[in-house]
Amino acid sequence: MRILDTHLHLIYPDRFTYEWIGPGHKLNKTWSYEAYFAEAEALGIEAALHMEVDVAESDILAETAHVAAFPKIAGIIAACRPEQDDFAGRLDAILEAGNGKVRGLRRILHEVPDDVSLAPIFAENLQRLVPHNLTFDLCLRADQLHLGVRLAKLVPELTFVLDHCGNPDINGLGLDPWRGALAEVAALPNVVGKVSGIVNHCDPGWTAETLRPYVEHVIESFGWDRVVFGSDHPVATVTGGTLTDWVNAARTIVSGASEDEQAALFRRNAERIYRV
Repeated sequence: MRILDTHLHLIYPDRFTYEWIGPGHKLNKTWSYEAYFAEAEALGIEAALHMEVDVAESDILAETAHVAAFPKIAGIIAACRPEQDDFAGRLDAILEAGNGKVRGLRRILHEVPDDVSLAPIFAENLQRLVPHNLTFDLCLRADQLHLGVRLAKLVPELTFVLDHCGNPDINGLGLDPWRGALAEVAALPNVVGKVSGIVNHCDPGWTAETLRPYVEHVIESFGWDRVVFGSDHPVATVTGGTLTDWVNAARTIVSGASEDEQAALFRRNAERIYRV
């Protein structure tokens, strides 16, 4: 099965500042393009979309330009700050830095107060993405999914991509109330579900069966035409497991689906949604 990974993080601590990656953090080292593809190609991953790594604001343009130079990076989801008054000019600068590869933007919302996305200027600036055919990735905790519903309703012309299955609290609350909140988001036709990142909410030793009810609920809620696959590498390694473990688990979970459905999840939908 050919795969387009929609959620790859490349980390270069010698080049950029990551305020969330401190001394002793498991990710506090170089996670390079070369090392990723050395493992990824054997798994059928032919190309990837680079997902911004929450670099310091001053490094946003530099990160975007740096990853744009890699040939197998088929697209970039760049960092942004839609809450800022000068967003229009910053958007132009991001697009220029990406050298034609920027396909979407993201602002990690679980790291900031909810008021950030509730401010009128946030949705107003997201509207600016529509003429550029850009997407907006939603990175929210499970208890914040209502914020994604609100934004998707305010900007119905924009395609939103919900990262990490909406971050279910697998080790804590489990399926509920995440299951109902996820279905509410999925009911909006301009939202896409990304099957990624959920191993971060598991104890070490997780298996495909640990993840199965969450992945299956996302696919059931969004449908096979509105789901994409992402590795969330290397963040997905923090709680144990490897890129290979996650890809194999995802394949196991959907092994009963048709080849056409699997192709939609692993490649075809992403090519359409992110214009790759």
